[in-house]
Amino acid sequence: MEPKACITKESKGLSLFEKYLSIWVLLCIAAGIVLGKLAPDVAIFLDGLAIYVDKAPVVSIPIAVCLFFMMYPIMVKIDFTEVLKAGKNTKPVSLTLFVNWAVKPFTMYAIAFIFLGILFRDFIGSGTFDYMKMPLGLNLPVGAEHGVGKVVLIDGVKMLQVPLWRSYLAGCILLGIAPCTAMVLVWGFLARGNDGHTLVMVAINSLTMLALYGPLGGFLLGVGRLPVPWEALLLSISIYVALPLVAGYLSRKWIIAVKGKQWFNDRFLHLLTPITITALLITLILLFSFKGDVILSNPLTILWIAIPLFIQTNLIFWLAYGLARILRLRYQDAAPTALIGASNHFEVAIATAVMLFGLSSGAALATVVGVLIEVPVMLMLVKICLKTGKWFK
Repeated sequence: MEPKACITKESKGLSLFEKYLSIWVLLCIAAGIVLGKLAPDVAIFLDGLAIYVDKAPVVSIPIAVCLFFMMYPIMVKIDFTEVLKAGKNTKPVSLTLFVNWAVKPFTMYAIAFIFLGILFRDFIGSGTFDYMKMPLGLNLPVGAEHGVGKVVLIDGVKMLQVPLWRSYLAGCILLGIAPCTAMVLVWGFLARGNDGHTLVMVAINSLTMLALYGPLGGFLLGVGRLPVPWEALLLSISIYVALPLVAGYLSRKWIIAVKGKQWFNDRFLHLLTPITITALLITLILLFSFKGDVILSNPLTILWIAIPLFIQTNLIFWLAYGLARILRLRYQDAAPTALIGASNHFEVAIATAVMLFGLSSGAALATVVGVLIEVPVMLMLVKICLKTGKWFK
């Protein structure tokens, strides 16, 4: 018997937003750059709307609002009562968890370090620096060193000056430890995979992130000799994962009790479909309003970041796909298992990068590049799955 789906969503292919996501992302990048050039005061004002701790901006209010609406439509679909029932198909579930948490974060770190820290370091600029927010609760004097960072004063605010390539590395790390987005439901459907398994893993990964995202992120950032803002890391998980998770659970329970499950599935979820990506696109405009100068002065920046992300995505896909064949999984389970491993939960990665390092940081820019390549790369992998289905029983 097939496991029950733990998220109430009927995959119907790509919506208008999802189908042309890469185009919308490019348009928002352009809009953000134009905004930063033509109305820099507006962008600075929006970035200044933040919650401050020790004169350091910790939570950007506009970004926090946007990112809540990114996450809520995903979380409200989770039916917790079905998670354990659907997880009885242990072999593909175990393979997905192994790839997502025991392999993917470490290969992402290694690949990003090799390309950004060695091969592309001179192109990025070995003497070029980025400026990150001070870790929450840390109040070092100007000139003090913290990790590879040095405390400097920027517009009256203490910031950490770190090598730019390490800032990009931080963004790649945050992408590598954020598995599986809601869009993987679409990839699994287009690949003619087992929707039940795909839905189960979206739910399980969302819950697993609550426990593993902080420790893994802190460990790998520390290995990369970047400041580990533990308090902000935990706060970001609380705000951007736990808060929408709780809100989704409570509102789901209340709406179904009042309106019924059929109305919830057929009407309410339909209204939420464009909200996640709309909120994401607004976030991108804000992000790029601060990074316009970097991109215009060095347009290859996006390429340097995209190359290791592209290699990582393909590596994880083929690893999971190959292991699925060795384990003799059915194609219907193998395809979504590999696609789930390859995809990233870029909403959480963007949210965490913005909160930990700042809206204008290179880390935030790196996570946005993840959005830029997600759709075309995943569509390529879907086509590979469809052409190689005969490899499986």
